[in-house]
This record gives sequence, C-alpha cells and structure tokens, in this order.
Amino acid sequence: MPEPNNILSLHEDVINGTSDLSEVKKPDEKESLVKRTMTLIEKNGCHDTVYMNAAKIFQGIHTEKAKDRMLVRYAGDSAPPALAFKDVCSQRLSYELAFNALKYQDLLEEMLLDSCVYPCHSIPDELTSLLVVMLYDLQDRKFQAREISDEDEPVADVRKIEHYLYSFKTKLAAALARYRIKHDAPSIEYVLPETIRKQHQRASALPLCVWINTFKISLEDVFRDLKEKGFAKVESVSDLDHYTYGVDQHCSDVLVFPSSLKEELLNLDLFADSKLLLQDKSRSLAVHAAQAQLNSGDDIIVAHVGSHLTTAHLSVLTNHSMPTIFVCGVKSSEKEAELRNFFSHMECTNIQLLHEDFTEVRPTDPKLQKAKVILLLPQCSGLGAGDPIDFILNEHGDAELLKDIFRGTVAEDKLSVLAERQLKELIHAMKFTEVQAIVYCTCSIYPEENETVVKKALESGVEGDKVQPYRLIPPGFDTCSDSGASTETFFKTEPSEISSGCFLAVLAREKDSSENLSAEDVLGQAAAKGLLDGILEEKPKKGEKKQKVIQLTRNTVAGGLEPNIAELRHRQTISSIKAEVAVSKAVSNVQQKSVSRTNSGVQLKKSIRPISDRALPKVLKHTCPLSPVDKACGRQTPARKARAEHKRVVLKPAKIVFPPVAMPYLSSHGNKAGTPAHHCFHCWSGAKGFHGRAILPPLCKTVRPAVLHPRSWM
Repeated sequence: MPEPNNILSLHEDVINGTSDLSEVKKPDEKESLVKRTMTLIEKNGCHDTVYMNAAKIFQGIHTEKAKDRMLVRYAGDSAPPALAFKDVCSQRLSYELAFNALKYQDLLEEMLLDSCVYPCHSIPDELTSLLVVMLYDLQDRKFQAREISDEDEPVADVRKIEHYLYSFKTKLAAALARYRIKHDAPSIEYVLPETIRKQHQRASALPLCVWINTFKISLEDVFRDLKEKGFAKVESVSDLDHYTYGVDQHCSDVLVFPSSLKEELLNLDLFADSKLLLQDKSRSLAVHAAQAQLNSGDDIIVAHVGSHLTTAHLSVLTNHSMPTIFVCGVKSSEKEAELRNFFSHMECTNIQLLHEDFTEVRPTDPKLQKAKVILLLPQCSGLGAGDPIDFILNEHGDAELLKDIFRGTVAEDKLSVLAERQLKELIHAMKFTEVQAIVYCTCSIYPEENETVVKKALESGVEGDKVQPYRLIPPGFDTCSDSGASTETFFKTEPSEISSGCFLAVLAREKDSSENLSAEDVLGQAAAKGLLDGILEEKPKKGEKKQKVIQLTRNTVAGGLEPNIAELRHRQTISSIKAEVAVSKAVSNVQQKSVSRTNSGVQLKKSIRPISDRALPKVLKHTCPLSPVDKACGRQTPARKARAEHKRVVLKPAKIVFPPVAMPYLSSHGNKAGTPAHHCFHCWSGAKGFHGRAILPPLCKTVRPAVLHPRSWM
C-alpha cells in the first residue's frame, strides 16, 4: 500500500488530468493497457437536456440491488418516461451517457458514499439517477468545469446537481483514486468484469461498414474522392490500418473502414451529403438477400419500419427495376412526415408508407398483389449487434438492450415473448399467397429466435394446399453454416472483432415440379388433387373398402417437399391396366355400330354399360398370348381381361384426337378381318401406357394386319 504522501500526490494528479499509476501497477500489466471505447461525449460537457434524458434512461435500466446491499436509493418503478431529443446527436449522447453510467454504477456509487456526497437531504431519490449520470461525466472531464453555451436552455435540476458535485470535486477525485488503488486498476475500464472488457475490445476493433448511395454518387466517384483524401484501398479486412478501406466480400456496394476513423469519417462531405451511410452490416446483408429474390415488375414489403436507412438502401439497390416498397407500421403523422423528408433527401421515390402493423395487413389487399418478396426484420434481443447504441437508435430498439448487453444474457421470459412474436410475424408473412420469397434476419445469438422460429414456421403448414410450400434456400453468400444433420442452410456469423452477429434465412416457394414430370406423373398429381374423380372409378366388391384416390406423397428433401415419383408411376400403371379394358370395349362397340363413318369423331357417353362377353367379336375374345414386348408395355392377358370385364367402369367424356390409323373390321363373311375404306379419328376416354402412348386393343396374331397410314405426323 502506498504511503499517504503518495496518495496525496496521486489525488492532485487526478484533478489535473495527469494521473500516472505506473507506481501501483503490477509489473506484468505495464504493457497491457486496454484501449478505451470510443465515445461521442464531448470533454467539455453536454447540454442540460442531454443530462435529463440520460438520467431518465438510466433510471429504467440501472441495476437494482438487494435491500440489504442497497446503500444508494433510486426512485420507485414508474411508467417509461417520455424522451424529447433535440436532434440525433443529442439522442446518441443521452444513450451513451446512460450506458456508461450503467457500466460503472458500482464505482460511481462507491465514490458518492466514500466522499460523503451521498446521502444528501436536499437531493430526493427522484434525482439520484441524475446525480450518478452527471458524476460519470464529471470524472470523464477530469473534474474540470463544464463549458456552458449561451444557446443552452438551462434546466434547474441539472444546474443544482452540477453545482453540488463540483463543490465536492476534490473529495470525489480522492475517492476515485482510492478505488483504483484498491482494485489495482490502471484505468477505470479495469474495474469492469472481464467479459464486459472483452466485449468493449471487440466493439472498439469492429470495422465500420458504410454503404454507397448510388442515387447521389457512383462507386467510381467514391473511390476517387477517397483516394484524393489520402485513403488507400486494401483487399482484405485484415489489412485495414489507419487510412485504408476495402470492399466488403458479400456486398459490392458496402465499404469497410478501421474503427478508429469513425469521427473523421462522419466529418467528411461524403457523409454530410448522405452519399455514404454508416450502418451495421447485417442490415446490408438482408437488403442484398431480398434484392436477389426480386424479378422485374415485382414489389416488396418491409414488415417493420425499423431503420429508415435499411429502407433507403433497399430503394437504392433496386433502382434498376424500381419496384414499389411498402413499409408497414408508420403509425403517427409526425413519423410519416419525418420519413418522407428523409427519403426525399435520399432521392428515394418508390417507397409507400402503410399505417397498419404488418400483422394487421390483409394478405388479400389488392395493392399488395404484385408484392413477391417480404423483408422481415423483427424486434430481437440484439446481443449480436456491433454497436448497441446504433442498434437502438436505428432500429428503434428498447433501452433494455443496454442492460442485457451489460449482463451478457437475456431473461428467459423476455426471450420467450420475443420468439413468440417473431414466429407470429413469420407465419403471417407465409399467408401472402402471391409472395414467392421471405427474408428473415435478426441480430440475435439465440437459436430460439433464429433456427427454431424458422423451423416451426416451415412445419406449421400455414400455406395450405393451393400454393407451393416454402423451403429454405441459400442466400447466395459465401459464408454459410449448415444446421446439424439436416440440409437446411442458414447464413450465420458470430460476434467477433471483424464482424457483428447476424442470422439470415431465405424462405422461397418450391418450384412447380410439373415442368419436369412425365405424363404419368402429371396424371398422378391430377388424381391426387381430385381432378380425375369419376373418370376412372372402380366399384368396390362386397366386404372391401372403396379404393381411395391416389394420394400424392411427399418426402422432406433439402428442407422442402418433393413428390414421390416412383410411387406415382406405380399407381398410374395400375390405373392404366384398369382403363385398358374400358378402351377395348368402347372401341369394339363403336366398330360394330359404325364402320362406314369417315373423318368424324366418335364420342362416348358419360356412362357406358358393360359389354357382355357374347357381344364381343371373336377377334377380341380369342386373342393370342402376349409377346414379351407386349408384357413389358403393360398389356393385359386374356385371363386378366376376363376378370376385369366383371368390373364396372364409369367413363366421362373427354376428347383425345389420335393420328389416323387403319382399324380392323368384321366383314359379312364372318370373323375375317378387312381394311376400311377410310381412316377414322377416334375420340375416347382412355389411359396412357408405360411410355405415354395410347393403348389400343391387342390384335390376334392370326388376323392379317391392316395397312397403316404413313406416319405423317412424325
């Protein structure tokens, strides 16, 4: 422990801003100072309104301690206060200040107690949050007085707390020095838990991602301007150093900069003119994934108003096709006016704002029938976000995120509520029958909000039988992670020093498989859907259940459903055998009734009574055994024909025109076959054979084959 005179010297150095703790550092810590997280709080202090808003935010997120350990008392729980921010900068400063007060709450409370600044009868519990917030800002300014602008509108409570703290600045500085010596901390960052320090290191090293507004400037002009300002282009993120930048490997319109250049970048004209926009990469990935699913003339639905930057980026990226972008959840007229002004400044002209929440929008809304893609960015826990302040401001997130990030976890009940809401929104998106693809993206690190939600939605079957079901498809990026033993593919990145946490899934409807199916498969699918009811219907025997309509079975393959082709072909072959008898009988009946008809179509009646065995000509009754080729083609044997004749076959009128053929007929001299004078085009309801050809009645080998018409259709 240093001597008292050393403590006095250290106390004086803290006040003057020249503290050097090399004398109290451990030898192995001299080279391992933690780089301080970048903050936008000015060293000369903030406006009064910033302190007030920061105190209100901190009141809602501060750590509540047990009563036996509660030495500093805060106001009781109340409704979330209304926050009024002067501009975006003051909003950011308020959240930044509140978050820092939360991280160092134990340190700040210890300083108040050790210096005897607290308790104070003149400061009620309602102002304790303001006291803690302003104390953090005072020590961050090295206990120097705040510079007050003439334009700053004074707030009485802020001025009161400021004067009170400044009057105890010496005691407060001494309390801070003693706390750091007690914990052997080179800087106040070392008093934080190790997990929080690592999170700070990761966040401070995370590259900055910006996307280019090509409505205002081209990529080539951006590269030229950056080169003129001294920036050098590198090929990899690992090569980023000082004044360098690179093009993102997944998004061609996204540039990556070192995190240390944040303040300098925001001061460039490219940012001031909204030619470059700073945003988390996860949102750019979602926009690119949605754009890849659009075709010419398609519209898109953005399920949440979320970040206006995301909507603007989508508008810029789809400039070539100019779809209408419908944005849901714009409740107030003030918000609508704000968004319209922003989009006008960004030169985005294809955005339409909807007042209804996404779950309130009807899938049958006429104006949404051209929408083919839904971009769903639901509210999530957000623990994978690179910058929590940016995430809260841009995505209209809850300030509770700051508390969750500090603790490093999310309460189970809160996670359950979020997952339930996300599933509800995803299922609602699947009810839009005209939509062909859904892009689902979160900044969560929990499977409950990611894979689990997607799988439950796919298993819900909410699409129904009238449209193609959804399946997972790769989003088209290089870095994908396959889930376990399944073939479902997601895009997922874990929080690290080079990327923020992101989960992205693309759900697309299955392609209509009828384009690649044979005729037998198409008939099988038609039978499964009930389109052939009554055409081929077999009367069940006594004691037997009625044969069910062919069902189209599906197997799960690659996260989707595909028809079982083998089963369809097998069942269709059986149907063909049954239909052959009906065709043979119908043709024979037609031949006996009308042999002289030429160039005319014979149409069977809806219901034909079975033809008795006596009515059949001998040429059909006494057919010769089938050849191996005939058997391979699925033709019936006489014995099977005889059994089939006892079954009733109900036919429906259906016209099928065949090429001209010469049909055998019975002459007046008996069963001797002859050749008709003219060709006939027969029309009947029949079945197709194994190879898709029409099945004709088999001829006896003793019958002299007729001369066939030349194959003019080939």
